[in-house]
Amino acid sequence: MDTRLRIAVQSKGRLYDETMELLGESGIKLVPVKRTLLVPSRNFPVELLFLRDDDIPESVASGTADIGIVGLNEVLEKQMNVSVIKELGFSKCRLALAVPQQAGYDGIEWFNGKRIATSYPVILQKFLADKGIKADVHVITGSVEIAPGIGLADAIFDIVSSGSTLVSNNLVEVEQVIDSQAVLIKPAATELSAEKQEILNELLFRIETVMAADGKKYVLMNVPRQSLDAVLALLPGMKSPTVLPLANEGWCSVHTVIDEKKLWGIVRQLKEAGAEGILALDIEKLIL
Repeated sequence: MDTRLRIAVQSKGRLYDETMELLGESGIKLVPVKRTLLVPSRNFPVELLFLRDDDIPESVASGTADIGIVGLNEVLEKQMNVSVIKELGFSKCRLALAVPQQAGYDGIEWFNGKRIATSYPVILQKFLADKGIKADVHVITGSVEIAPGIGLADAIFDIVSSGSTLVSNNLVEVEQVIDSQAVLIKPAATELSAEKQEILNELLFRIETVMAADGKKYVLMNVPRQSLDAVLALLPGMKSPTVLPLANEGWCSVHTVIDEKKLWGIVRQLKEAGAEGILALDIEKLIL
């Protein structure tokens, strides 16, 4: 029997797009089929089960799916018996309280007696209880941010990414409650079979190599030997750089891996220290 690891993933949206990108970079290619909830890979023993994001924790907890990729916010809200295997570092956002810009917000006590619209009542009620706040929580699915404008609520508790949606609805974020990102989850109460665990281990290995390469550059440069120590002192690479002799006497080639954010801060210094022909290349995979 063909053993496949079933992964529940979001069927649309930003998290779907970034999940598909991660799996593609991990070398997983899907069978080209249309309008189906279950799609197998043609080159790796997994199959994807496409669901609404809020159905994924339950599908994993019940065993319908072996593992799932979903926002941490949904894991915390649904309170299903699942555990987080790995934080995936994409689809980052936060859950926050926001009020009308003219509300005169002066602290958390402002919410006492107020009506708060949200799609995340479990997380919100826990936060309010921890703060000793008594408010009226209205559960809404859909466009939560319009609730204050139409008189349905005094404030909202919702996902915030860039904050542009709040601004367009004359709202301002006042209390950040949790940070969220995409996570890989599994059932907390049951273990995978040995065959599926082996597939998961290989999948995790591939994902980790993709994540390790994110934001990194492979940098090569030619350096006069008399300038080598000065150049090496500037490099914030992962480990000791590789130094190779060149055909031209007195010159060497230096190879290293650098965080892209740090690269631009030292390029001019490298040039001034004597480095020439600096080449920065994208890294697709990085196996540590």
